[in-house]
Amino acid sequence: MNNTKQLAACLLIFCIGISTLKAQDAKRNKIWYESPANALVKDAANGWESDPEWLKALPVGNGSLGAMVFGDVNHERIQLNEMTLWSGSMDDGDNPDAPNALNKIRQLLFEGKYKEATALTNKTQITKGKGSGSGNGANVPFGCFQTLGDLRLDFGSDKPYQNYYRELDLMSGITRSTFIQNGVKFTREVFASHPDQAIVIRLTADCPGAIQVALNLDRPERFETRVVDNRLQMSGTMDNGKGGDGMKYIAQVTPVLEGGKISALGKAIQITGANALTLIVTAKTNYKQEYPTFVNPNFEKEHAQIVAKIVSKKYPLLKKRHTEDFSSYMNRVDFRLGNAKNDQATNTLMASNLQSGNEQVLYPLYFQYGRYLLLSSSRDGGLPANLQGIWANKIQTPWNGDYHTDINVQMNYWPAEVANLSESHRPLMDLIASLVAPGQKTAKTQYQMSGWALHPITNVWGYTSPGESASWGMHIGGGAWIAQHIWEHYAFTKDKAFLTKAYPILKEACLFYLDWLVADPKTGFLVSGPSPSPENSFKAPDGSVAQISMGPSHDQQVIFNLFENTLKSAAILGGEQDAFVKKVQVAKGNLARPTIGSDGRLMEWAHEFEEVEPAHRHLSHLFAFYPGNEITVNKTPELAKAVQKSLEKRGDDGVGWTYAWKIALWARLHNGDRALTMLNKQLRPTGDMNTKYDGGGGTYYNMFDACPPFQIDGNFGVIAGMAEMLLQSHEDFIELLPALPQGWSDGEVSGLKARGAVEVDMNWQGGKLKSAFVKAKYATTCKVKYKGRVVEVKLTPGKSVNLQKLL
Repeated sequence: MNNTKQLAACLLIFCIGISTLKAQDAKRNKIWYESPANALVKDAANGWESDPEWLKALPVGNGSLGAMVFGDVNHERIQLNEMTLWSGSMDDGDNPDAPNALNKIRQLLFEGKYKEATALTNKTQITKGKGSGSGNGANVPFGCFQTLGDLRLDFGSDKPYQNYYRELDLMSGITRSTFIQNGVKFTREVFASHPDQAIVIRLTADCPGAIQVALNLDRPERFETRVVDNRLQMSGTMDNGKGGDGMKYIAQVTPVLEGGKISALGKAIQITGANALTLIVTAKTNYKQEYPTFVNPNFEKEHAQIVAKIVSKKYPLLKKRHTEDFSSYMNRVDFRLGNAKNDQATNTLMASNLQSGNEQVLYPLYFQYGRYLLLSSSRDGGLPANLQGIWANKIQTPWNGDYHTDINVQMNYWPAEVANLSESHRPLMDLIASLVAPGQKTAKTQYQMSGWALHPITNVWGYTSPGESASWGMHIGGGAWIAQHIWEHYAFTKDKAFLTKAYPILKEACLFYLDWLVADPKTGFLVSGPSPSPENSFKAPDGSVAQISMGPSHDQQVIFNLFENTLKSAAILGGEQDAFVKKVQVAKGNLARPTIGSDGRLMEWAHEFEEVEPAHRHLSHLFAFYPGNEITVNKTPELAKAVQKSLEKRGDDGVGWTYAWKIALWARLHNGDRALTMLNKQLRPTGDMNTKYDGGGGTYYNMFDACPPFQIDGNFGVIAGMAEMLLQSHEDFIELLPALPQGWSDGEVSGLKARGAVEVDMNWQGGKLKSAFVKAKYATTCKVKYKGRVVEVKLTPGKSVNLQKLL
């Protein structure tokens, strides 16, 4: 009898243990908290100041609609976004008089007369319009990405509550909060469904008739809300920046009750006595990514069709459709370090990492969060993720929430391929394609040149003109840099049909630079200019502080990258003998190349100018090392050493996206410990809400990146750098664990992608690889490297190959 009892007790303990482990593992990819964000705190009036409570809210998105869920108990706020909702309108900023002064400016720069050249550039080359409005473009033609508004839920109670818990499940894309109030357990779920194009909110209670709530829908300006057939409907027209009407929009909240009553209260809706309530939030604008009109005249009809389809489905089906869709992407990658459990609230976990510098559960959690944000803000058929992804709570979003092409929009997509979210890369491809026609106009009008041109900023209206100051607005490398993503998408997917369609874009970009480049009278090499090294300054020989020059290293590198990728594309598509290809080959061979300065650093400009800010946040002259591959540790070791010296001189500080870039650069240098140091600096908790251009960085309460203010490129760039620590494929081989830090001694990762359409799974213990498998989408032969040893592997489609011979 005693033996039976002991056996039963052991079984019970075993079962409890198994249940506990399953519960802990189920929480592994969840961000969770034990308190809500305060939904009643007003946002700061200053658009450039982030809001602490908003940065405690949890994001959901489907690439078209986004929401920040506060999770508050008595008053809930669901802050809403629609990806295309911009003020402004198409505007002509190209200057037809600019070509007349271009040669003179170049002559002055070659002669070392930087002050005169800068003055003439500002007088003749910058946009003839208002440009970005100095980053405050809400009321100028450039426009601004804005909040759609707020759905506010007033539960008519101020009673205390207990056992509060909220989470964001990164794998399912569902945010959930639970609490007990007046003896009733309430559960609230919110998700953004891509299959059904709606944000879905579900309110339930374990007591019948316990749900009562008043619903309001508004935004800070330019809206009208009314109740139509027991639905909240908000509509309005944006400012076109020219004193007239711009984009039109419509948003709707459709309540679906299970029990209870619904009634209109003026411009609000009151629901009482419901057993359960589903709120379906839909929205649409009349924007269409089609130059030059950008208008969809059928948007209201299309919105009505979306609503009609979704309201016919019950909540379990809506949830199932969403979860199956979302998790099918998120579950492609699994990443674990050590045996740590996610048993600390996320804000506590980040604080613990600040002390320990190695909270093993935090790094994979942050990595998956970055993937979650990219999938939520960038889906096929939509616009690409902007400076804030798809989430913005103001009328004037910092830097207009636009697409900066001198680092930021590119960084947004650095992880897309390696993190196995290739489909999320497609909206960027669509944006690039949409910029060709306006970019051709800019090339012809602004410079009397062929092809298409792009400067450092663009928007949904096809802006390709220079900015409003030569110091930053004359960055001419934007087209070459963004075009790198065309080749990268092909390199990772081997989608020849895509490359065939995209090749004309590469060709037209090359045509512009073939016209733009000029021979340096002293060296004979082809150089770009006038152009800055993005946002950096130097002390010129004439005593002035200057930004523009001839042959800045960044321009030279991105143009070389464009030429090289175009030539490789032509070879794949059978166009090697084309006359255009031969021109590109000649120009590529004559380009001025990376140079090492007398101090051993990679030179940022064609001459050894003294920097005004030696620790400047931009690292533009290191493009050729990452995200490019012209410079590598194996292929060009001396240049790689110069990169390292440049990186050391820049220091270990910056803003959010600076840390991200430095993580990737140190990873390419095979210095995992230094990369981890940068990662920990970026993961430090911060409450800094004001704009900084240096001495910034850090991570907010909800793990959004602090530039500051909030800027999502840091989230994306960091996880790209983390992937580089684990896997690199930028040369003619795949390298496993090239920059594994000592602190990550035990771990496993599956589903990372390498160039060549190859998927990689790895497990390591004690800092040494224990198992590795590769799988290709197409039949191929690839080289795989680990700790200096290289093996050649023949792969058949879909078959996983064990790399035991490498171990």
